[in-house]
Amino acid sequence: MASVAEWVEGVRVRTWPNAVAPVIAGSATAAGAAGFDLPLALLSLVVALALITGVNFANDYSDGIRGTDEVRTGPQRLVGSGSARPGSVLAVALGCFGIAAIAGLAVLYLSGHWWLVLLGAVSIAGAWFYTGGKRPYGYAGWGELAVFCFFGPAAVLGTMYVQADSINGSGIGAAVAMGAFSSAVLVANNLRDIPTDRQSGKRTLAVLLGDRDTRTLYVTLVLAPFLITTLTGLRITPALLGFVALALVISPIRRVTRGDTGLSLLPVLRDTGLAMLLWAVATAVGLAIG
Repeated sequence: MASVAEWVEGVRVRTWPNAVAPVIAGSATAAGAAGFDLPLALLSLVVALALITGVNFANDYSDGIRGTDEVRTGPQRLVGSGSARPGSVLAVALGCFGIAAIAGLAVLYLSGHWWLVLLGAVSIAGAWFYTGGKRPYGYAGWGELAVFCFFGPAAVLGTMYVQADSINGSGIGAAVAMGAFSSAVLVANNLRDIPTDRQSGKRTLAVLLGDRDTRTLYVTLVLAPFLITTLTGLRITPALLGFVALALVISPIRRVTRGDTGLSLLPVLRDTGLAMLLWAVATAVGLAIG
């Protein structure tokens, strides 16, 4: 049986910035449109955290039963290591998706935007079929695009819309930035796993692009949010506070461009997620001041 520590590791708390940052960004842009609503923001946060935790356990389950985690560079997985039964991990994943669905319905009830139930259904389906089902899209090179869409436009603009009943340029910019940061995290993760993914037949975008082009893609994605900061700052000067997050991406860029591999890329995932969170917070403060 897996220990409590192993279950906590399975939650993969280090991925939570990818869920928290888009809600902060969406709530900040809603506030800029005079529509901030604390209860809706908190419920949106519950949805995001439950979804990303569910994704983590669902990936653990699906990769584990396929055997793609038998040779692994990153942190140990529950199913792949044999420390937990697949059914138990699946139950936890489904429970997280259930919590996300309940919180999401509460958001729709309070906001009155019932048509967004379609977005919720697509988000849960996307979370499952990333590595689940007979033809997971994460095994076919579509993972980064899906992450961009779900953690960018869907999360940021969805959070903004349910609070402000509108979408504006600042929201779209924040959505692109969050999507780019989230995709960069996945690119770094898949860059690390290129050798083992090739061995197991997992055709991620990194496997398809190859090592060099994957590194170029990471740098492009991680710098894209700062172009958004520049453009937003032309209209709302305090939004330039987003540049404080640039300090957190310097080390990851160095590691990626100098050719680090394997476990030495783990700090890249951590620092990219933290940069995403700091960018969202700093930009939120800038928009509030502006």
